[in-house]
Amino acid sequence: MDLLIRGARVVDGSGGPSYTADVAVRGGRVAAISPSGRIPGGARAVLDADGLVLAPGFVDMHAHSDLALLRDPDHSAKAAQGVTLEVLGQDGLSYAPADEATLTGVRAAIAGWNGPGDDVDFDWRTVGGYLDRLDRAHGGRGIAVNAAYLVPQGTVRAYALGWDDRPATPAELDRMRRLVAEGLEQGAVGLSSGLTYTPGMYASGSELTELCAVVARYGGYYCPHHRSYGRGALDAYTEMIELTREAGCALHLAHATMNFGENRGRAPELLALLDRALAEGADLTLDSYPYTPGCTTLAALLPGWAGAGGPEAVLARLRDGATAERIRHALEVEGSDGCHGVPVDWSTVEISGTSDPAHAHHVGTRLDGWETARRLLIEDRLGPTILQHVGHEENVRAIMRHRVHTGGSDGILHGAKPHPRAWGTFPHYLGHYVRDLGVLTLEECVAHLSGRPAARLRLPDRGLVREGYRADLVLFDPLTVAAGATYANPRTAPTGIPHVLIDGRFVVRDGRRTEVLAGRAVRRTPVHDRSAPRGRPIR
Repeated sequence: MDLLIRGARVVDGSGGPSYTADVAVRGGRVAAISPSGRIPGGARAVLDADGLVLAPGFVDMHAHSDLALLRDPDHSAKAAQGVTLEVLGQDGLSYAPADEATLTGVRAAIAGWNGPGDDVDFDWRTVGGYLDRLDRAHGGRGIAVNAAYLVPQGTVRAYALGWDDRPATPAELDRMRRLVAEGLEQGAVGLSSGLTYTPGMYASGSELTELCAVVARYGGYYCPHHRSYGRGALDAYTEMIELTREAGCALHLAHATMNFGENRGRAPELLALLDRALAEGADLTLDSYPYTPGCTTLAALLPGWAGAGGPEAVLARLRDGATAERIRHALEVEGSDGCHGVPVDWSTVEISGTSDPAHAHHVGTRLDGWETARRLLIEDRLGPTILQHVGHEENVRAIMRHRVHTGGSDGILHGAKPHPRAWGTFPHYLGHYVRDLGVLTLEECVAHLSGRPAARLRLPDRGLVREGYRADLVLFDPLTVAAGATYANPRTAPTGIPHVLIDGRFVVRDGRRTEVLAGRAVRRTPVHDRSAPRGRPIR
């Protein structure tokens, strides 16, 4: 054996009761699980796990580490939390597939999420090329944690027809179908959308249904950031359920929540909608982060029509006085589609980062009105990121209890003062919501963070502590595990997670990040292999 983990409390990711056992690792996989002292033979290394929980590595179902994994070999933001797999390509905007013009527009549009990327060599243009780039990152050593990828629908639309606010022609729709199919063939696990972001928001329901039908043929899933988390939230959730039902496609609802004053206390209505869909046979899951504020770009609040034509066209509209007044009216009076149909309350909008250090003095401040927001958007070229303090704790707790819930950080790592969810989501679930509040049992929570997301991704050998499964494992102290990240100090490491392994190799040992780069691109399981290993939790 390469490693013998002795006397751990095993919480295996299935949701079943925990038990005490020795766990042996060999060749990157779990080789044996047995009552203490009963595994024969020696081991090259022995780890005393008395007092520690041994769980499957956590799966971040909603990550924005698309460039961070390439630029930062350490990537402790996720590795130190026990995350062993991230799902990238979220919210309909990422860097593949793309031609040169599309890539230029996307880089500008999501600079607030990932930075402008001037320090990254964009030497790929396809989904397969991006996944290969992950595998050969950092001198061919790989990446800090494993990564899967969703084909981003907004990027596909920009590639096929530009940033125009109009229906796709039949030829353009065919091109989008081909781009989605090619991405799935090259290893993507599904399709994402950002339906409050341009240009993805310009797609009709019928256009999305056509793309989801392609996803269904490959056994992938659709992951939408749907059209409203505010005034029209329930209608937006309903649209996603109905169009995926028509397409025959699995659905995973991104950062599923109910925000803004209109939705205080309305999580039970959402959960009832989901329960009806599940009872009718929907293949449905969701993710959420355990915090109340949201995080996005300041430009995302603008009305959709202001984004037509791409980032340069947006800046031109902001500079024009009459057009800027139309934007202000849409934001403050009508409630723009970018702000989920709710008139913006500037006092809830906190600047968390800027692209240009010259504007860093805005970080941590709340906006005092439209003119400040407009000036900052222009001068920082749409670069500011924001925290939006519009969530409700009772909704957060109700949604995380649901039987198809999974964990997703939605972690934006860029910016001077990012949301603490990027560094704290998984220990915050385990410490605050399990140990301190008892919202979930430990066994339930670990299933939400490991077994259930691995089942959604159709990964045949991850997400459970089982013999023969990959040794992607995390050991944590249930009495001390906690998020160190706060709103004041968001880049603080968690406590109580001393060991994390990927493929049986320590990426965190004794609480310190090692130099090991064991992460690789995780590609879609072929559609013909629909069998699930015995004991895999589907819901």
